[in-house]
Amino acid sequence: MSRVDKTNYYLDIAQTVAARGTCLRRNFGAIIVKNDQIVSTGYVGAPRGRQNCSDLGFCTREKLNIPRGERYELCRSVHAEANAIIHAPRTEMLDATLYLVGIEYNSGEYVQNANPCSMCKRMIINAGIAKVIVRDTREKYRVIDVQDWIDNDESLDGTKGY
Repeated sequence: MSRVDKTNYYLDIAQTVAARGTCLRRNFGAIIVKNDQIVSTGYVGAPRGRQNCSDLGFCTREKLNIPRGERYELCRSVHAEANAIIHAPRTEMLDATLYLVGIEYNSGEYVQNANPCSMCKRMIINAGIAKVIVRDTREKYRVIDVQDWIDNDESLDGTKGY
């Protein structure tokens, strides 16, 4: 049995975290790692005390045929990246790496071209996270330098997070 490399090890953990998600569209898992220590984890789910879409049996955005990357104010969930950031002290996130994996609810496939939404990008920037690694397939992933999001502000041209 071969030893898994460190990046895929953390992505595997993020994928396991995604399995806790309660979204009926797509579930993401995020973990924040600094100096080879997991600082925090997060998955998609409604705020504490509120019912999840999986409890209600429907997704408002799905019902209204809202495209991916739009109208997040209608979503019941807190995103995985946001949940991971909320549960970590900023001092532990400075220069850390956030690992992100998205799984389509209906097919179980990886979310194609997954990327944090605009709001999550802002939180990642303010948290001081240096790098985001996103799994595209079981073997492939992308490494994003957060400084690129600072230098190339998508909010100025209306580009969506996805």
